[in-house]
Amino acid sequence: PLHRNMLLWSVWSVMLLLLAAEAVEKEDVRAGCSTAVNDLVYIVDGSWSVGPDDFETAKLWLINISSQFDISLHYTQVAVVQYSDTPRLEIPLGMHHSGVQLIQAIQNINYLGGNTQTGRAIKFAVDHVFSASQRVSQVKNRIAVVVTDGKSQDDVVDASMEARAQGITVFAVGVGSEITTSELISIANKPSSTYVLYAQDYTNIDRIRDSMEQKLCEESVCPTRIPVASRDEKGFELMLGMNIQKKAKKISGSLASEAAYALTSSTDITENTREIFPEGLPPSYVFVATVRLKGNFSQSIFDLWRVLSKSKEIQAAVTLNGKDQSVIFTTTSVTEVEQKAIFKKDPKLTLYDGKWHQLKILVSPQHVVSFLDDELIQEITLKPVEPIYINGKTQIAKKRGSQVTVPVEIQKLRLYCDPHQSERETACEIYSVVSYCNCALGPPGQRGPPGRMVIHKQIQRRLMNDPTFTLLMKSNVCVRV
Repeated sequence: PLHRNMLLWSVWSVMLLLLAAEAVEKEDVRAGCSTAVNDLVYIVDGSWSVGPDDFETAKLWLINISSQFDISLHYTQVAVVQYSDTPRLEIPLGMHHSGVQLIQAIQNINYLGGNTQTGRAIKFAVDHVFSASQRVSQVKNRIAVVVTDGKSQDDVVDASMEARAQGITVFAVGVGSEITTSELISIANKPSSTYVLYAQDYTNIDRIRDSMEQKLCEESVCPTRIPVASRDEKGFELMLGMNIQKKAKKISGSLASEAAYALTSSTDITENTREIFPEGLPPSYVFVATVRLKGNFSQSIFDLWRVLSKSKEIQAAVTLNGKDQSVIFTTTSVTEVEQKAIFKKDPKLTLYDGKWHQLKILVSPQHVVSFLDDELIQEITLKPVEPIYINGKTQIAKKRGSQVTVPVEIQKLRLYCDPHQSERETACEIYSVVSYCNCALGPPGQRGPPGRMVIHKQIQRRLMNDPTFTLLMKSNVCVRV
């Protein structure tokens, strides 16, 4: 009977799990930075050099940074370690299940005082804080943020290497003029341009709040990287993720060195949003598309890229309106079903002339900015947005309100998570722009094979009378003059 009861319990448990999974699949789920499943640990300098007033400012900064996350059992959990000579666990992971509780707990942290043992604090967080998490198998991101105002009095290299070896992403925030840049670089993940931040002093630390929030969001919702020049950028390579290279016909691109893909009316580029944007979209991102609209299709109205909810409501879209020569960006809204930013006809908006062009849309929480071939078109203000629903479909080149594909040629289709990539992503692949690009010289190529000897006729006649040359020619010896 006991064995039978255990068997029944096992079957019942499996059925419950299947029913729960089916319910999640049927339900339209929002996903974004706020709903990321993170273990986030702040490692905060509480040494004498900080002082009680600046320590209070640092606590307020932690509260502001944490406010973008949904603090709960299911999503982000936060721990705080304060350190000086020794680390002290102020808040363990999972102790607080709401933002209100977490804020109160951070406010109640008392300033420690003492020397600066940063390496010891990082090791403590790795060995005793992250390892104590009650949901190791469910957590998707393990993130440590080290905040310090001076050079450590112990070694930070070994502890930081161990953190990274265990899959912990480490940010280093240096405050004030006493910090050592090389030490911050040793603490943080690479590249340092992404994982190291600086503040002039604690009174100015809030100036890097937006940057810190964006970087934490990127880490939470952007799991993949796009190879770009000498570095990899966090983002989504939609040509690959949407299987465009497999489904569309390969053609010549904007330059001889570029390849592109032609979509026809029978090419269906549709994928599950969960597979493309499994954690939703970051609050700021850059959408880049290099396209050519030919013939009558340049007069069409279609969504070059769109994310639909399960009920077919647009969550995000870039729409090309060839009829009135405009570009429309659609996103979510806290107060409405959706909101649109319309970039109207402009002399610089030559997207519909049948030539190759690069369209770039820079999205931030407050604004959306459009560029064409590196030329600024327009900036439009946005209202607050909500995370997108991810149980629907993501599609390319679909007629507005329809499943019909509009023929278009696509060379590049990317979404970068770092908004600063807008400055680095140039339109040098466009023929009309390439002459303005300062392209760095590459290494010299391999030396080619020797060419065939050609002798001017007058020299040839003179040499033919030379018995030495005649003898060499008969001996198949090549002589260059």
